[in-house]
Amino acid sequence: MKIDNTSMFFNAPLAPGVPGGTAAWGTSVGQSKNDGYKIDTSKAGLVDFLIGMNYKIRTDITNLDISSGSESRELLMFSIFDKVYINNELLVNTSFILILVKEHSISHDGRIIISYPYYASYKHDTIEIKNSDAIKSIAEKLGCPEGCWFVYDISIVNQDELHFKAIVVSNSPKTYSSSQERKTNWSNLVDRECAAIIPQINFELSKFIREIKQAGLIFNDQIVHRFIASLCTKPFVICIGLSGSGKTKLAQAFAQWICYKEPEGEKNNQYCIVPVGSDWTNREPLLGYPNALEDTKYVKPENGVLDLINRARLNENKPYFLILDEMNLSHVERYFADFLSTMESGEAIPLHTIEKEDSGLPKQLNLPKNLFVIGTVNIDETTYMFSPKVLDRANTIEFTVTKGDLKDFINSNISLNTGLLKGEGSGMGESFVAKAKQKHKNDNAADQNLKNKEADLKEFFEELKKSGAEFGYRTASEIGRLMFMLELFGEKDDNLLDIAIMQKLLPKLHGSRSKLNTTLTTLAKFCVNDAINDYEGKDEDFRKTYFTAYDKLPQETLGKIKYKISFEKISRMHKNAIENGFTSYAEA
Repeated sequence: MKIDNTSMFFNAPLAPGVPGGTAAWGTSVGQSKNDGYKIDTSKAGLVDFLIGMNYKIRTDITNLDISSGSESRELLMFSIFDKVYINNELLVNTSFILILVKEHSISHDGRIIISYPYYASYKHDTIEIKNSDAIKSIAEKLGCPEGCWFVYDISIVNQDELHFKAIVVSNSPKTYSSSQERKTNWSNLVDRECAAIIPQINFELSKFIREIKQAGLIFNDQIVHRFIASLCTKPFVICIGLSGSGKTKLAQAFAQWICYKEPEGEKNNQYCIVPVGSDWTNREPLLGYPNALEDTKYVKPENGVLDLINRARLNENKPYFLILDEMNLSHVERYFADFLSTMESGEAIPLHTIEKEDSGLPKQLNLPKNLFVIGTVNIDETTYMFSPKVLDRANTIEFTVTKGDLKDFINSNISLNTGLLKGEGSGMGESFVAKAKQKHKNDNAADQNLKNKEADLKEFFEELKKSGAEFGYRTASEIGRLMFMLELFGEKDDNLLDIAIMQKLLPKLHGSRSKLNTTLTTLAKFCVNDAINDYEGKDEDFRKTYFTAYDKLPQETLGKIKYKISFEKISRMHKNAIENGFTSYAEA
């Protein structure tokens, strides 16, 4: 049963004059005042804990001494355990007293607490048990009798084994400037400890695909390949398309699957989904701001983004996910400028100039390579378009729903249950991060993929230049890396460049019918074998042959299309240009 990291700790004082320096020595089993502090049976491990306390219950209350405790607490029961473990190691000749109390203070009247105070003692005839002796034995077992350490988990196994999970912070006392700094630092240490418990294995994308289907999520395998390969190419992906097509659901499903499984009722601290507000006009909703009234404080955003980045920075081998839902409800450049800049420069984001900041935040923050930012985008009259600088730094994946997808959904007899995914791929987290950090620049296969498609890329470059949508060195480099990652995850042959064109070149294309009619036709010809020669100077004939409903093209014609994904998109964009006088990659 997880307890607050500052409920049971040793030798970790706060700076002189700072309140909050003592341990709480207890865990509430029902925090809600509204329901009368009823016991929260959904809390992981609590039921087993209470059963164990009942199994080891003692009734000779007169032999128990808890006189150092609060006078406002009513003793309900106490138990004594003679099998005490620290980090799975049995302590010899050690016993420990657990207490169940009810508070009768003005602010928390009726709250029930499991208490494990160091001052509790029990004496009967020749038997004398002191929690202070057990704690001394634990400290010696941890190898830091005078050091700083804390307990983060208490559990009862087989009804008679009391287990403590503890982490050593340092071999000597450690002073903190604030309770917040201490709590943040220890939470990160727990994250690392929990990650180490999970055996790490190689990342296996097929397992994720198999398990999202079992959870009732219907996605084309290729869209999953593209999504994961894009994350590994560069940790900034934009998911764009029809509302309700699964953009956020896929991002959330992958985060749930590859991050650790959080206890019931607790929030996972490896990912967060943040709805973007239409009033976001600066970086404060993501990065917070220095408090103008209290010059030692920095105001962090309540959505937890800054804490997420900080945890990712301190746990560089684990994946962390920031999912920005409805990312274009506000101008992205206004609130996301710091992120866009540091993605390319590698420079730190300045946060504050406070000498002794209460929460322990660094003055500047580097964007960690294990933080993956996923933006979901719907296009309608309430949203804003992305600028080229944003699109240039991301892989943009379009989500559509076909008749086949809809049929599969209607005929599916599997109920949606994404809870089945939680933590199922957590053992692959480090392997996934390693793949995302994997260099490709000197990899012959990756370079060769790009060189093999050099002629086609040049053709696209020249034509896109005519409409002001050409690409630079960064895009060319990222296309090579994307093709490398796609091949790693099972895509092959023409699909590699086809997907790269769709995600890296076409998103910046938008304009009027007169501006793009010829450009779209020429780009479509590049996607079709021999079309440039066969239809030279015959744009109208090409359009009549190919720009019809994609699913109605004859098989012979369809077989000539080399880059099918890109061609189908170009065909749709051309149709919009003709019918509406304007077209864009982002379709409403």
